[in-house]
Amino acid sequence: MKKMFATLAIAGSFTFAAETCSANTIIEKFSTDPALDGWQVFGDTNLFQWDSANQNLAVTWDSSQTNSYFYKSLGRTFTKADSFCVAFDLNLADASAVGYFQLAVGLCNFAEAASTNFSRANFNSPDLFEFDYYPDGPDSFGPSIDATLIDSANNVYFAFDDTKPMLTNTTYRVVLIHRAGESAISGEVFTNGRPFTKFPVAENYGAGDFNLDTLAICNYTTLDDTYGDLLLAHGTVDNLTFASPLPIGAIQATAPGTVQFKSDINWLYTLQRTADFQTWTNVSPATSGNGTNLFLQDPNPPSDKSFYRVETGLP
Repeated sequence: MKKMFATLAIAGSFTFAAETCSANTIIEKFSTDPALDGWQVFGDTNLFQWDSANQNLAVTWDSSQTNSYFYKSLGRTFTKADSFCVAFDLNLADASAVGYFQLAVGLCNFAEAASTNFSRANFNSPDLFEFDYYPDGPDSFGPSIDATLIDSANNVYFAFDDTKPMLTNTTYRVVLIHRAGESAISGEVFTNGRPFTKFPVAENYGAGDFNLDTLAICNYTTLDDTYGDLLLAHGTVDNLTFASPLPIGAIQATAPGTVQFKSDINWLYTLQRTADFQTWTNVSPATSGNGTNLFLQDPNPPSDKSFYRVETGLP
């Protein structure tokens, strides 16, 4: 099972707002040729290669090339009014930068991202919701791990962690979340099933509404960069997922050790318990969502206070 993210329910009092829009889910495991499932390449096709043996996508992020995208349409446009999430596995073989420039995976407005005046290097890049990694290197200002939201007017909200470089040959699970009505992006990065960072620092330059219609792995160019920035990185992307609404609705405690929430048929749900927030124990089997209210129960809830969360995962 590929883990997605965990939502906490502390004594049954922590909840998400319930979702009412119809489900929209993309799950790409790269077990078969993604071109057969609607994925396309814009720009340099050599930057994205499906690895049939390892069942992942080999990616080169090379800023000396043009803006290029491995992408798939979401089928509709998502705005500030929608809740959604993006998740994927990232494993870097190498990554180096001159100056300050990023590799990226996330959501974009394809017509804008493919236009000739779109430039991440020169801060003309509206309608983005993405994970960015700015690697270290000679004369670099990195490393920095960022979650970036840019609205239709090119205003930015981003959260970042510049204390933890991403190690090579290590698989990171990246999760990005947008909650309906917010001009913000949040998320978390995991490695070996444990939290790596939650983007502890946030900056808001007035981000407002946005229009996003495409899930993409993004190679941004610095051919038009006046600052001399460069980026070269190689790695793989796997288990790339988009979901709207969020895979879990409002969580309610209906009895000691029992929770109820609105579920999605594309996901598996596991109830977990902890006493110290350091070690979590599965107390229910992974259960398929039913598209409506799902109950999960701890068969042996402790007599003293305990804390629960629901972990969502891909079958």
